Amino acid sequence: MSESKVINVGTRNSPLALAQTNIVVASLKAQFPEYEFAIHGMTTTGDRDQNTALYNFGGKGLWTSQLEEKLVNNELDLVVHSLKDMPTVLPDGCVLGCVTSREDPRDTLVIKKALIEEHGWKTLADLPAGSIIGTSSVRRIAQLVRRYPSLKFKDHRGNIQTRLRKLEEDPELTGIILAAAGLQRMDLGHHITQFLESDNGGILHAVGQGALGVECRENDERVRKMLKTIENNETALACEAERSLMRELEGGCSVPIGAETKWVDGKLRLRAIVVSLRGEEGVEFEDTEAVTDYEGANLFGKRIAQQLVNRGAQKILDDITATRQVPDTVK
Repeated sequence: MSESKVINVGTRNSPLALAQTNIVVASLKAQFPEYEFAIHGMTTTGDRDQNTALYNFGGKGLWTSQLEEKLVNNELDLVVHSLKDMPTVLPDGCVLGCVTSREDPRDTLVIKKALIEEHGWKTLADLPAGSIIGTSSVRRIAQLVRRYPSLKFKDHRGNIQTRLRKLEEDPELTGIILAAAGLQRMDLGHHITQFLESDNGGILHAVGQGALGVECRENDERVRKMLKTIENNETALACEAERSLMRELEGGCSVPIGAETKWVDGKLRLRAIVVSLRGEEGVEFEDTEAVTDYEGANLFGKRIAQQLVNRGAQKILDDITATRQVPDTVK
């Protein structure tokens, strides 16, 4: 029997997920024009429940596990994920086939248009005490409350368009925090008021943020070879270091671990932070290393994680788990 020339591609059904999948499929079509890539969208648990705050879900794989079931059952040949949504340990039989070029990994502040026009506010530092920021990410809340203790936070879920609409409609909200990559991929970058990064009073982004990870079956040599042709090596190594750090610290969506990687003169710089949910305690560490392969990236991430543990990160994470802490948010 001849080999099928149809590759079944899985994705979440959100506008951003579909746009990201189209980016990956376009790259694959350019390399393999003889193949047809059929896109199958599905609504996951994380998409269906738009009201529960992320930190109250518990567990991992909120946006990935149902797609992975179809992958394991041979209903799909590959799945396109936002890498930051992928657990650092994948199900048996599944592998991260490739990581493509990274969009801007930073978080951003989007301030309500009327408030920009009225007050000229452009940064977090401009905002008056008591300003309410929308986000459901404990990583973002923990880092921001540590730097800006006068700000308040409110759970804010939904796809990008929904969140932007809620910002304008909710009279309580001053601004919201969104990933730059999502806004830029949806041609909504003009909404960005401030890019947040460690050097400008901002925050460290999520592990894998801005990158796309393509998952496939471990034993599917054909698809694995295809995916390697569209991998970006620098992005893949940087993200492996970030994911190794997180794997070592066992952090998921509901644990405040931030990371920031940058290639400097051919070496990889990795900054990382672990913060308590109310911002009282925090541990940071950064180092630079010549990383040339996956094993080196994995060991680098583990080493940074160990340095954080040595400085008190494990106690912070254990306390969060033991007390089932949640951030202090406006109801």
